[in-house]
Amino acid sequence: MIVYIVAAACAAGVVLVASRLVRKARAGVEDPDPDGPTAAHTGAMLSALFLLAFAIAIVVPWTSADAARSNTYAESQAVAEAYWAAQRLDAPDARRVQQGLISYVDLVRGPEWRAMRHGRLTARGWADLDRLRRDVIAIKAGTDELKDARNAVLDHIGEISAARRQRAMDARVTPPPGLIATTALTGIVVVLLPFLTGARPRGATLVPLTLMAALLAAGIYLSIDISHVFAGALAVGPDAFTGLHADLRRIAGGG
Repeated sequence: MIVYIVAAACAAGVVLVASRLVRKARAGVEDPDPDGPTAAHTGAMLSALFLLAFAIAIVVPWTSADAARSNTYAESQAVAEAYWAAQRLDAPDARRVQQGLISYVDLVRGPEWRAMRHGRLTARGWADLDRLRRDVIAIKAGTDELKDARNAVLDHIGEISAARRQRAMDARVTPPPGLIATTALTGIVVVLLPFLTGARPRGATLVPLTLMAALLAAGIYLSIDISHVFAGALAVGPDAFTGLHADLRRIAGGG
């Protein structure tokens, strides 16, 4: 952040130095008018900078949300495959593993999803998954068929763990703070630019200016609201795990 502030200060210094040099050289013409070339050039560049920052602030969270949503379905699919593979184990072992998978799904779609709004996963989720892996490893397989079933379940648990780690990363993903700050700052300057150049809008001219300010404020709030993958307007919901929970109950009932 300090580097950004220093860069901005240097740029402001360049403008002041250039202004002094031009004035001493008696070059150019005075430009005090609100609609002069300086104001027009500054307004165009500020508008372009705001649009660039705003576009990035919208596109980056949107892309991250799509990727996170796809990952939740990949994780839920891995849980379903592990559940089906567990049916090939001996009945007591199969029930224990399948119940562990159902408990994991209940945890993810409930308490853990609420925790992800704050950028973290629950420690219990990791512990439950590790315990489930150890339980499967401890299963004694006396035949090649049972060994294959155990290995298949372990492979799917590995897929669940990998998808979970990706979900943990997704929960922490946010746009750079400087991007949101730049979007807000340029939006404010664009609104105040007519006043900064010396204009005094009155009457009907205040209507479009007020409307623009309202829309810019709504857009800036939107960029802040969607900055987190699992919270806000673009929040990824637990739909994949909610549907999976119903499917697992149906499979357990023989449906």
